[in-house]
Amino acid sequence: MSRVSLDGQVAVVTGAARGVGELLARKLSARGAKVALVGLEAEALKEVSGRLHSDSDHWYADVTDHEAMTRVAREVKERFGKVDIVVANAGVATGGPFADSDPEAWRRVIEVNLIGSAVTARAFLPVLTESRGYLLQVASLAAITPAPMMTAYCASKSGVEAYAHCLRAEVGHQGVKVGVAYLSWTDTDMVRGADQEDVMRELRQRLPWPAGKTYPLGPAVDRIVAGIERRSAHVYGQGWLRGMQGVRGYLPGLIGTVGQREMRRFAPRLQGMRTGLVGAGGAADERERSARQG
Repeated sequence: MSRVSLDGQVAVVTGAARGVGELLARKLSARGAKVALVGLEAEALKEVSGRLHSDSDHWYADVTDHEAMTRVAREVKERFGKVDIVVANAGVATGGPFADSDPEAWRRVIEVNLIGSAVTARAFLPVLTESRGYLLQVASLAAITPAPMMTAYCASKSGVEAYAHCLRAEVGHQGVKVGVAYLSWTDTDMVRGADQEDVMRELRQRLPWPAGKTYPLGPAVDRIVAGIERRSAHVYGQGWLRGMQGVRGYLPGLIGTVGQREMRRFAPRLQGMRTGLVGAGGAADERERSARQG
């Protein structure tokens, strides 16, 4: 598939303060794209913007806020003249038994990962239609296979995958392409935050190879950049994820059987697990929500 030069393209990246979003912004910028950074951490976004190679700017916004994201879309177009690429990357996670989960944290994962992605697309689709651009929705291995102790995250990523596939059919005739990016466990603050819980870390380590290992961030983001250049419908941060598509229909039954055995093994250790959002991004989200409520 032919590649589209990123030189002079305008790319919007949500959740750009760290991790996948931050490195993706840097790599897009290195290829000549102008980058609009969107997220909750204004100072961190400003620092990222200051380190980029090309013209860039940053916007403070909660991706679940329709009015705020509509304003951001308008201001990004005013600032750069157009929008060619939008990467809906913002996401949070929580882990642990569903029955003991914090209802607010569980709901917030759905709100940010699923509803926030839809709000992002709704805000930017008019300008993407003008440019005949590309929307990339960041999903996960969690969209392909269920996993015990990850009900909110798996539900949210399965949701964004389905939503993006539906949207691709709706807007393709308008020249807008839609892709879904899949990542396995990748070395980010979110994954490191989840690994702070001994049970979550050990459960993951017991997954069969290659699903249980943590993968370096750089090669995964390089694959995402290549997918953006190709306007790909499917982008795989780790190559083996492509093969998972062919067997995904068997996974719920398999996980349902094996997962019961694993949960029985870990049951005595499940009491007292942290139930909030994980990682630095999760902490930032919780701080912002507390500030607005207080």
